[in-house]
Amino acid sequence: MSSGQATDQRAALIADALAGLAAPRKTLPCKWFYDAEGTRLFERITSLPEYYPTRTEQGIFAAHGAAMAARIGAGAAVVELGPGDGAKAVQLLRLLRDPAAYVPVEIAADWLRAAAARVAAACPGLPVWPVVADFTREFALPPTLGAAPRLGFFPGSTIGNFTPAAATGFLRRLRATLGDGSRLLLGADLVKDPARLIAAYDDAAGVTAAFNLNLLARLNREAGADFDLAGFRHRAVWNAARDCVEMHLVSLRDQRVTISGRVIAFREGETIHTEDSHKYRLETFPRLAADGGWREEAVWTDPERLFSVWLLAAA
Repeated sequence: MSSGQATDQRAALIADALAGLAAPRKTLPCKWFYDAEGTRLFERITSLPEYYPTRTEQGIFAAHGAAMAARIGAGAAVVELGPGDGAKAVQLLRLLRDPAAYVPVEIAADWLRAAAARVAAACPGLPVWPVVADFTREFALPPTLGAAPRLGFFPGSTIGNFTPAAATGFLRRLRATLGDGSRLLLGADLVKDPARLIAAYDDAAGVTAAFNLNLLARLNREAGADFDLAGFRHRAVWNAARDCVEMHLVSLRDQRVTISGRVIAFREGETIHTEDSHKYRLETFPRLAADGGWREEAVWTDPERLFSVWLLAAA
């Protein structure tokens, strides 16, 4: 990342933090979880015994990957939103016939470079063109893609981090970015027993708690904040009315925090809402996709119907 990009990102982080923490119900955008430390912690989360989504999604790809590749066809340029460590992209690219290119899009530049390098090493000869961008907003694809058909790749149920209205807006922007004739391969977690859901977001080893608290540590590092991490506790709750797991940071006492020279007051028990993870139903998800400009081509699930992978076409 250039010094100018780093300065712009820090300014955006500070602006988002001040706006969210000044709201009547304090919030911080979950996109800021993913600095180098946050991404490292999330990769640990994906291997925890309580965290079923990653291994379940991998199982769906293992069982149905050939059918996915047949439907997608040859020559697709894969545009992945939030590549993580690149492992899911490698799994997909090895299934596809003659993929044209791989374009990972991620706001965390250092992690993006590492993921791109892993994919390039695993898929020799494949053009890899990483894009440093906030994929929740408009971004530009590399002009080097040419006329190759676009396949958006958005695994891991990150779509669940958006409210339904925001998810619709995101899907519309992505439809415009990828263009006519594009497709989208997307993971979506499904509604299930709340106890299983809460365990996945509040693991016994405390890794998810560390991941959540790292957001405050990042504000200390990058935004001149002075959060006392011992003054906050991680909490995950199931909101049945919204089909959503909510993550919060709970203030353990009355306290005051300074961010970039501005003082934010917290009451004991007050929370910062850091993430939503909406869960979906097989019978209703196609309506969300349609509102965002996509139509269902196919859906695959695991035997327990814990998770789903959707192939959508630009409507």
